[in-house]
Amino acid sequence: MTTLASAPRTTSVTASPARFRDLLSAEWIKTRSLRSTPWTIALTLLFVIGSSAVATLADKAAPSGPADFRPYDAYPPAGYWTLILVAGSMGALAVVSEYSSGLIRTTTVAVPARGSLVLAKAVVTATLWSMVGATASTGSFLVSQTVLGGHHAGFPITHPGVFRALVASALLAPVCALVGLGLGVLLRHAAGTMVTSVFALVMLPPMFSETSRWSADIKHALVSAAWNRLIQTWEPEPGSLAYTATVPGCWIVYTLWPLITVALAVLVVKHRDV
Repeated sequence: MTTLASAPRTTSVTASPARFRDLLSAEWIKTRSLRSTPWTIALTLLFVIGSSAVATLADKAAPSGPADFRPYDAYPPAGYWTLILVAGSMGALAVVSEYSSGLIRTTTVAVPARGSLVLAKAVVTATLWSMVGATASTGSFLVSQTVLGGHHAGFPITHPGVFRALVASALLAPVCALVGLGLGVLLRHAAGTMVTSVFALVMLPPMFSETSRWSADIKHALVSAAWNRLIQTWEPEPGSLAYTATVPGCWIVYTLWPLITVALAVLVVKHRDV
């Protein structure tokens, strides 16, 4: 007589979908594990804050110049154009590095919710570069205050327009980083993304002037032009023939650029193959 051996029971284990906080943790690990990230941030902060010190020291009219001009020295264009370039590039690299290495295929297999994946990258990128931007902006203000204080030409943060300039300069880094990230998802190519972000964020605004209405409207819709208006602590002369951007309009530009690029990235990534 033979006995039939009972087949062993098999239990199927269904993997639970990744929670959004798990995606945030994974993206943060990816970001901080790169050796180049802290060095890039440190050198960028050093250059931006150092450029503020140099610009303030070089302002020969600072001790006797108009009070409305002195706060402008804290945020020199050279230093903050560098911040725009670095933030936009690092935001793009958060995505295109995975496309170039092929890691994005593994990531999307592990996390089928591609829209949530892009949003997690956006949250981590915005948080990191908000801290960088706040450090750069505050450091620039304090350094310029130290230099001007030696000439008895310092100004408080309550001076008209100073706090607005500080906030606008702090938000410039996350805005550009999110724009770079969105372009990286849309283009999926490192060189193409870098060229596009540099062109849109830095090279395009100087091509337009404020002497004619149509040209001024295009210029005012760009990020670096909006930042340049927000850090100005003086109002345009009434007799000026230039079309000047409004402060509320510049804040709208700050909001729409990252919002539109990230929203397009989320929409596109859901409807295309990796």
